[in-house]
Amino acid sequence: MKPIHVVATKCVGAGLVGLMLAGTVQAGSHGDKQDIVDTAVAAGQFETLAAALEAAGLVETLKGEGPFTVFAPTDEAFAALPEGTVESLLEPENIEQLQAVLTYHVVAGKVMAEEAMGLDSATTVQGQDITITTSNGSVMINDATVIQADIEASNGVIHVIDSVLLPE
Repeated sequence: MKPIHVVATKCVGAGLVGLMLAGTVQAGSHGDKQDIVDTAVAAGQFETLAAALEAAGLVETLKGEGPFTVFAPTDEAFAALPEGTVESLLEPENIEQLQAVLTYHVVAGKVMAEEAMGLDSATTVQGQDITITTSNGSVMINDATVIQADIEASNGVIHVIDSVLLPE
């Protein structure tokens, strides 16, 4: 398997919100897909992610053209972090650290689950690589399990994960 390396020209933290959605939500009566952020917000299980994207100033980026692949942690995943971690990251003085954590969940380009399963790693928008492994039918991103894959949005795809990825 070969690693995928992508160079991003934009900050992509907001894409995380969309990936966190549990299902694809259709916009309007035209049947057009919503962007990653709107898809995630509509899912209802990514309130912490949405708040973090807003605090980090990444919402508009993830509403951009893309395409983005977001590995979106659920509210439960954020709740499992050590006590005080989320609150600390949301403090204005920690915006750079928050942006690093959020952009570590985003890969430039649209990587569907089938393609991801053929990779060993991918380079995140944050700049570090994430490790991709498959075992017994499960896909792991570092130590997080993908619990729902291939939620398509107008500007990319969301894969829901069960824990928050932290860069080194």
